[in-house]
Amino acid sequence: MDPATVTALGIALGDDLRRRNLADKPVLLGMDTRESGPAIAAQLAAGLDRSGVRVEFAGVITTPGVAYITRTEGYAAGVMISASHNPFQDNGIKVFSQTGFKLPDAEEHEIEEEIFRIIPGLDPGEQPAFLEPTITPDGYLFSLLRALPSKLTGVKVVLDCGNGAASSLAPALFQAAGAEVVAISNTPDGRNINLNCGALHLESLRAKVLETGAVAGVAFDGDADRCMMVAGSGKLVDGDTILLIAGRLLQKNGHLPGNIVVSTVMSNLGLEKALDELGITMLRTAVGDKYVLEEMIRRGAPLGGEQSGHIIFSEHATTGDGMLTGLSVLAACVSEGKSLDELAAGLTVYPQILLNVRVPERKPLAELPVVSAAISAGERDMAGSGRVLVRYSGTEPLLRVMVEGKEQHQIEAVANSIVAAIRAELG
Repeated sequence: MDPATVTALGIALGDDLRRRNLADKPVLLGMDTRESGPAIAAQLAAGLDRSGVRVEFAGVITTPGVAYITRTEGYAAGVMISASHNPFQDNGIKVFSQTGFKLPDAEEHEIEEEIFRIIPGLDPGEQPAFLEPTITPDGYLFSLLRALPSKLTGVKVVLDCGNGAASSLAPALFQAAGAEVVAISNTPDGRNINLNCGALHLESLRAKVLETGAVAGVAFDGDADRCMMVAGSGKLVDGDTILLIAGRLLQKNGHLPGNIVVSTVMSNLGLEKALDELGITMLRTAVGDKYVLEEMIRRGAPLGGEQSGHIIFSEHATTGDGMLTGLSVLAACVSEGKSLDELAAGLTVYPQILLNVRVPERKPLAELPVVSAAISAGERDMAGSGRVLVRYSGTEPLLRVMVEGKEQHQIEAVANSIVAAIRAELG
């Protein structure tokens, strides 16, 4: 993410748009609250300008906000500068096509190869001037309010904004929906994004829900494309639980064609069984809301998501949207006349352990005989009563080991055996 690479990405994206006859339209840029965001935005804009592509800047906005505005307001592409749930030192770039969908893998690879061709001869020049926001997210926020089946009048909610992109947007949005809002972690300083707050750190949210007697708490990650919730009792409500709540309600209202919900390999077996009892089939994909959405489109499914809180309502969005998810669940509480604790009932969560092992290289598992043998042994141990999943993280040098089953002692033993094999073979 040095200046040359970011500028080269801008040039490569601009060239790609030119090849697709889209260079006459501007590209929308947005960012979360990391201190590195303004510099990266300026470098991207400089690269796009070298390709003759105009830029419009939304400033601090959520990832789903960029996707929505890109597809509804005639942009050639949308770019979100964010490292999602990672700490402030990290940053990343997400690119959306003019339709608001993330780029297909093949197109991403083409742009990546172009970046590598550009960098050797590139002079990034002086740091370009920071951009000033030229558009507002008003249309996006209005679309979220229009998606609600009922107002949240009388609903007291705590919002943990993660000191990220939702910090100013979410409190105003939920108030506009009629809720009484208590906002925490909504004072970003460029370095406190996701710091002991937000969707990965629910302790403060839970404490504030119990302290204030709120109906629920909603926590967003840095770019607010996901949310986790806390019920009035203090119980955690994760993405799996939200999928059950939303799937049940969509089915009841006749809006779940095919009785299909899409999730990932990480979703708990308990969700699969709970949906099955309702006559709903749960399909699993690789980890990533991009892959969930692709399967949703193939199957015509209106609902999909991840245990981590990326929930996609395809009628309203092309990506996970934490603010839409929080609003929708609270609206379900109002329309059903039930508390979040009551709506969350019916999900029996199987014990699950997830261990992360830092690795020096991402060597294919098939080339690791000791690790492969340990995985096979674990799968035999869990046959019929659980699952074993070993995969590399998409954002960090980690090998993730997930084991799920009925007995805690059994899943711990299997997981530890696989971790030991990883450390023995990879160091």
